[in-house]
Amino acid sequence: MSTRLDLSKLSLMDALDLAILIELEAYERYKMFASQLGHTGGYDAGAFFASMAENEAKHGSELAERRKSLFGNAPARLTLDDLYDVEAPEMGAAHRGMSTLDAFEVGLDAEKRAHDFYDMALPGISDPEVIELFTELRDEETEHVEMLQEAMAKLPDSAKKEVEFDVDETPYL
Repeated sequence: MSTRLDLSKLSLMDALDLAILIELEAYERYKMFASQLGHTGGYDAGAFFASMAENEAKHGSELAERRKSLFGNAPARLTLDDLYDVEAPEMGAAHRGMSTLDAFEVGLDAEKRAHDFYDMALPGISDPEVIELFTELRDEETEHVEMLQEAMAKLPDSAKKEVEFDVDETPYL
């Protein structure tokens, strides 16, 4: 998890742009995992990653609407090149045959990293609006961690087993 930015100098617009990019990066990674794994039927690892992609897209859209209401169409000064794996799961985290529980653990780790990112950034930020935003985002990540933990606890035993696959019918990872 890293950024190339001096977070202490972020304006509120830049902080919103950063948060949007963090969601976008996670969305793209989850979407890639869902595509790579496909679906074996039911709620499997691929379906979990697809649902995580939807959640990240929704959160990113909400942040984008907020940004637009505050700053109109002002161009962003930040790009995806300014960050790496803040909330996005690690590139090699998905693998053929992974269990739904394994997929949940990948998502849980990503949500914890996002929480830690916002939490560790707070002491170095002086802009009160950015502090408020990052505190809100950190707290949302805490809620996401708790929701995933609750959902994981309810997974049936079958979700904890690796999925058998036919090499000829499984997308290549």
